[in-house]
Amino acid sequence: MHDLVIRGGKVYDGTGAEPFAADIAIDGDKITAVGVIKATGREEIDATGKIVTPGFVDIHTHFDGQVTWDPLLAPSSWHGVTTIVTGNCGVGFAPCKPEQRDWLIGLMEGVEDIPGTALHEGIDWQWETFPEYLDTLAQKPMALDVATQIPHGAVRAYVMGQRGADHEVASPQEIEQMASLVGEAITAGALGFTTSRTEKHKDSKGILTPTITAHADELVSIAKAVGDTGTGVLQGISDFYDFESEFELFKTMSRESGRPISLTVEQQDARPEWWTQLLNGITDAQAEGVEMYGQVPPRATGVLLGLTASLNPFLLHPPFKEIADKPLSEQVAVMRTPEFRERMLASEPVDIGAPLLHEILYSYNKLFRLGEPANYEPDPVDSFGERAAASDTTPQALIYDALLEKDGKSLLYHPLFNYENGNLDHVKTMLEHPYTISGLGDAGAHCGALCDASFPTTLIQHWGRDRDRGGRIPLEKLIAMQTSETARQVGLDDRGVLKPGYKADVNIIDFEHLTLHEPEIVYDLPANGKRLVQRASGYAATVIAGKVAFREGESTGELNGKLIRGVQTAPAA
Repeated sequence: MHDLVIRGGKVYDGTGAEPFAADIAIDGDKITAVGVIKATGREEIDATGKIVTPGFVDIHTHFDGQVTWDPLLAPSSWHGVTTIVTGNCGVGFAPCKPEQRDWLIGLMEGVEDIPGTALHEGIDWQWETFPEYLDTLAQKPMALDVATQIPHGAVRAYVMGQRGADHEVASPQEIEQMASLVGEAITAGALGFTTSRTEKHKDSKGILTPTITAHADELVSIAKAVGDTGTGVLQGISDFYDFESEFELFKTMSRESGRPISLTVEQQDARPEWWTQLLNGITDAQAEGVEMYGQVPPRATGVLLGLTASLNPFLLHPPFKEIADKPLSEQVAVMRTPEFRERMLASEPVDIGAPLLHEILYSYNKLFRLGEPANYEPDPVDSFGERAAASDTTPQALIYDALLEKDGKSLLYHPLFNYENGNLDHVKTMLEHPYTISGLGDAGAHCGALCDASFPTTLIQHWGRDRDRGGRIPLEKLIAMQTSETARQVGLDDRGVLKPGYKADVNIIDFEHLTLHEPEIVYDLPANGKRLVQRASGYAATVIAGKVAFREGESTGELNGKLIRGVQTAPAA
């Protein structure tokens, strides 16, 4: 008798092979048979009419703080994710001296838009070193498996103190100490080292991330320390303004360490061809034997705007400042008066010298209602700019009225990156590139502006079923992209495949009815902190380590996840 049998499903085994009808037997935390299973199970799941996939492996999250207080790690757990990797983009909470806690929280708050009040309230700080951080996480209840990376920002602050935050040059002795700490973390169980070199990343005071100006000798020495362990990956993000020198830096890190590196790839309207230059550089590096990859998203990096969100299109208008600090109900009541509406629409926004913010707030031809179900590839004719032109009114008037819908809780959608010419064709090119990996969901972060933890659902639903213009991607490839391929990228070779011996992380999905719903703001973080969450319907069951952890998106109470320490080897054939 087996512990669990999943019967009658259409199996996508995670390898990219064509699907097949089969049963799956699970004993303990491992898959023991795939095929026609005659023996019964102590528990059985009828998967007739559904697809069966490996659990999704999300390698780009920012749950570094949330994992210390939230065993369910929602909303990722609502989207078929069974393994998450933290510590991305050079930000995290270990190592950390006691006097640096506030600073690290401020860095995370600024870079990843996670309320500092929630982090202060929620993190219990039972560690100083990175190995101690792992020991703390190992004691936490978890529904999902959690893997970590060591972030450059924390390492620099730990070794250099205020000098590191102030972007000063590290001494040879400090570089040696940083390299030693990173090597120690990899040996203790971190999967890799991450860094940030982008102007988009600033702390809560508006100061650029401390790693943006780190010199090549610092980064290459740390990368070599990772390589000396014989394992580990590297991850980075950069603006690549000086493309040749910046790309060569990351390439040298990978080449000198012998370890793979992945870099954020996004299309930006201000630099529309930059992403192709980066992918071409990655292709050339691979031809030279250097393991470089692009991390790419399955949809636009989309900013959500509204009265409950961090941003709204009237944020910088003087009349809005009069009501900005009022409760939502009072804001709505004032905004519904004809006098205030007239004043708001007649006003001009204050220019604060922030081009990216200006683009987000006032690009009316790229601002949409997201809709229910959520539509992440909207037709340009549905933008507020186009709708205003067609109805002889102004975009601002339409937006003003839209913000007041749902008693002020409505959200508008701005596809900031990757949405060019009114479509996601560039995203398709990125996804189909031979050296890209699906990622960049930033789950756990951007609590008041983004909700991209739902990337796993978008990847299979939009590209495998719903896209009606510009072509789809075979579902078996899409599933491999966020199971075996992401797992293999970070060294978790024991999962992401539905074959005997592999870890029993499994999704049973009603693919025909899989639906991604509109995001909403909730106030469920510590200290009543707000965040955006997004539900999906169609995940009939999610099995983690052999136990049904979620049914229809709701926890069963099983907390069968654990901290992953280091790389995990594939089962013997």
